[in-house]
Order: sequence, then C-alpha cells, then structure tokens
Amino acid sequence: MSVLRASVELLRRDLQLAFRSRMDALQPVLFFVLLAVLVPFGVGPEPLRLQTIAPGMLMVGTLLSTLLSLDALFVRDADDLSLDHLLLAPVPLAALTFSKIVAHWLTSAVPCLLAYPLLATLFNLSDGAWSAGFLALLLATPTLSAIGAIGAALTVSVARGGTLIALLVLPLYVPALIFGASAIESAQANLAISAQIYFLSALALLSLSLSPLVCAVALRLNAR
Repeated sequence: MSVLRASVELLRRDLQLAFRSRMDALQPVLFFVLLAVLVPFGVGPEPLRLQTIAPGMLMVGTLLSTLLSLDALFVRDADDLSLDHLLLAPVPLAALTFSKIVAHWLTSAVPCLLAYPLLATLFNLSDGAWSAGFLALLLATPTLSAIGAIGAALTVSVARGGTLIALLVLPLYVPALIFGASAIESAQANLAISAQIYFLSALALLSLSLSPLVCAVALRLNAR
C-alpha cells in the first residue's frame, strides 16, 4: 500500500468516525461560541471594550476549543487496537500521524473558523481586523493541532490524560497565541500585520513538519 493511499484512507476513516459521533465533534465549536457569547455578559456590551478584548478572547477561545478533542486523538485508536495496526503498517508512521493531525484540524479548527464571522460581528471588529483575525486563526490552528498531537501521543497510555496534555502543550501554544492576537490588534490600529503573518506561517510549517516525526517516536515508545 502506498504512503499516500494509506494516509488518505486513515484521514477518511477519522472523518467518518467524527461524523458518526456528531456531538463529540461539535463540542469544540459549541464551546468556542458559548465562550464568546458569555464574555459580553461578564465585561459589558460596550463596543469599545469588546473590541479591546476581542483579539485575546478569540485566540484563547480557539486554543481552548482545540484542547477538548486532543485527548481522543490517539486514545480511541489505542482502545480499539487499531493503533497496533498503525504501528505495524508497512508505511512510515509519521505519514499516518500527519493524517490524524489533519483530521483533528478539519474536525475541531475548521468549525471554529466557520463560526468566526458571527463572533467577529459580535465583538464589533472592523473589516480590517475581521480579515486579519480570520487569517491569523487560519494560520495558527494548524500549529495548535500539530503541537497538541505531540501531547496526545506522549500521554496515549495515561488514563484520563486530558489534564496532562493541557499542561504539556499550553506553554508551547503561547507564541501562536501572542502573534495571533497581535495581528488582530495591529489591524484594529490600521498597522501592518505582515510580521505576525510571516511568523505564524513559519510556525505552522515548522510544527507540521516536526510534529508527525515526534508523534511517531512517542507512539512507538508508549507501545513498548
């Protein structure tokens, strides 16, 4: 079986499983929306105040939403023993873990991106800040999925490792969080955001390149 075919088959399988358990798949975006809707009740509905907190709130909300589904990224495969088949497959394990990262991004980050226009309107973002925020989230979310997958692979053999995953990956999320929020703030002030976008792009490429390799090593170590 070719690497490409095996990767596509695994991606299709994960997407089908996510579609079957719709409520689990909807948890990240529902959390993202509820968090954004509840924040104005706590800080007040003043447009200027909402614009001020919007960059950090949108990035933190997305970050926390991706954490909700990380715990099951490899645990479900370990429970039904399909992880053993992945480890023994005649294709590089890094390619298969890359497919699982893509599946996690499609099922957790993309719904948040689709909900973003509504939330940007709720926080009264300008057109420039709206587009900058969407681009920042589009570039930051692959990094969140890739780094989160490393935490999930390291804790696959730990019972209820969700809290441990958060402790492992949250510090690594900080650069994406800072530069994503900074891009929105700069756009709100009519400043250039090219530096933030370049950094987020480089971070996404670096994390997507290294994460599958690290995940493969971590999964093989946990299997011993």
